[in-house]
Amino acid sequence: MDKLYDITLIKGILQRYGFSFSKGLGQNFIINPSVCPKIAEYGVPDESYGVLEIGPGIGVLTNELCKRAKKVVAVEIDKRLIPVLGETLSEHKNLAVINDDVMKLDLNDLIKREFGDMPVSVCANLPYYITSPIIMKLLEDKLDVTCITVMVQKEAAQRLCAMPGSRDCGAVTISARYYCEPEMLFKVSAGSFMPAPKVDSAVIRLNVRKEPVITPKDEKTLFKVIKAAFLQRRKVLPNTLAAGLSISKSDAEKIIEKAGVDKSARAEQLSMEEFCKIADSTYDYFTCSK
Repeated sequence: MDKLYDITLIKGILQRYGFSFSKGLGQNFIINPSVCPKIAEYGVPDESYGVLEIGPGIGVLTNELCKRAKKVVAVEIDKRLIPVLGETLSEHKNLAVINDDVMKLDLNDLIKREFGDMPVSVCANLPYYITSPIIMKLLEDKLDVTCITVMVQKEAAQRLCAMPGSRDCGAVTISARYYCEPEMLFKVSAGSFMPAPKVDSAVIRLNVRKEPVITPKDEKTLFKVIKAAFLQRRKVLPNTLAAGLSISKSDAEKIIEKAGVDKSARAEQLSMEEFCKIADSTYDYFTCSK
C-alpha cells in the first residue's frame, strides 16, 4: 500500500482498529513521503539482502523495504498494530511480522532462523526513549549484519556520529565506535511525523566492523571504564574513575599514569586508543589486587 503517507487514510485505518498512540512506546508514524524511500535505499545494499526491521508501526518504512529486499522480518512490540500491518502490508509475500520485544529476543537465533545464508542489514525508526539501549543491544549481541540504518533524535545522532575527542562525544559514542563506523546520512524535520515530536530527527548508518577498532585485554573492563569516565564528564579522569570504579583517587591516578594518559584530561578529550590503554591498566590493577 503506497498511500500510507496520507494522513486521512492513516487516521481511517487506525480508527477502524481502535488504535490510539502510546506515549509510553514513543510512537510517531512517518507521513513525509520522501523519507522512507531514502532510508530503504541506504539500508538495503542490494536485492539479495534480508532486512530485520524494528518497530514497523503501520508499515510505511516496511513497505519500502519489502520492495527492495529479498525478505523482511519486522519485530513489533505493540500487539494492537499486528492486525493493522496485516491490512497495510498484505500485498507483500516476502514479509514476516513478529509480535515481540526486540530487547528480549535472541536476535542471533532469529536471524539464523529467518534469513539463513542471506546477507542481513537492520533498519528502524527508533523510539527516542530507548534509542541507545536498542543500538547497544544490536552491537553487543555481535549480530552477523553488515549495517544498521536507523532514524533517531537528532541529538542522539550527533552523539553517535561524533568523533572521539570532540565535545559531542559521550559514552555511547566510544562504545558504538568499538563495534562500528557511524555516518550521518540526512536530517528529518519534526513535521515529517504524526503526531509531530518536539524535536527533529536524523538518519544514520552504523557500518559494522568485522573486527573491533581496538583490542583491549578485556571487553567488560573497557566498557566499565568508558561508563565510569563519562559519569561526571566535567570532572578530570582520576575523580570520575575513582567514583565509577569504586576505588581510591590515588589508585585511579596510578592506573592512568601506567596507561600513559594525561591525568588532567576529561573523558570527552580521550581517543579510542587512550580508553583502551586505561582499560588495560584497570584490568591489570584488578587482576593483581585479587
